[in-house]
Amino acid sequence: MPYTADKPGAAHDAEALRARIPGWGSDLDHAQRPAFPREQPGIDTGAHWDLPEQQVQRGPREKSVEHLRLTPVFGTAQPLRGAAGVIRRFAYDRYSEGQTAHWLLLVVGDRVDAVSAHLRSFLSRRPDDPITQSGVLGERGRRPIASRFGRGRVDLKHAWLDPLLTVGPWVLAAVALFRVGRAIVRAVGGRGR
Repeated sequence: MPYTADKPGAAHDAEALRARIPGWGSDLDHAQRPAFPREQPGIDTGAHWDLPEQQVQRGPREKSVEHLRLTPVFGTAQPLRGAAGVIRRFAYDRYSEGQTAHWLLLVVGDRVDAVSAHLRSFLSRRPDDPITQSGVLGERGRRPIASRFGRGRVDLKHAWLDPLLTVGPWVLAAVALFRVGRAIVRAVGGRGR
């Protein structure tokens, strides 16, 4: 039993495992491994380096705590920025990739990035359209309700949450805009008396 103080039982016999699990141990025999000859030392691979040349780093890059250095080549197209960048950098600086907190913080960073993108769209001349850009209209005429039930779909557990995530930010923004507008009207109306 894993994670107990008891010593686990003896290892299974290779033949028994091969009989029970199709394909088990297929890479043990070097004749069965197509890459085996390339794994031998002294074979010319054509590479002119032992380690690729390190890409020039302009600004800080995220690196997992379990790695001593950045990989030789890394992406620079989406640098971390804003609150989402702070959350993602904290995830990389503080937690190992083997910890749930690392991945949960990255998900939170993505959500913060999505919300800030929606907010930025309000300030543009063409704000996001929750009806046409959410795919809601794509289900029209394709039995949207009947296609969800009786088919063994696993996404039914969170289907009730989808409208809240899609329309919720727009409702909150409308309520906030209404309250700000009402406060302005009351402030201007109070001065006129």
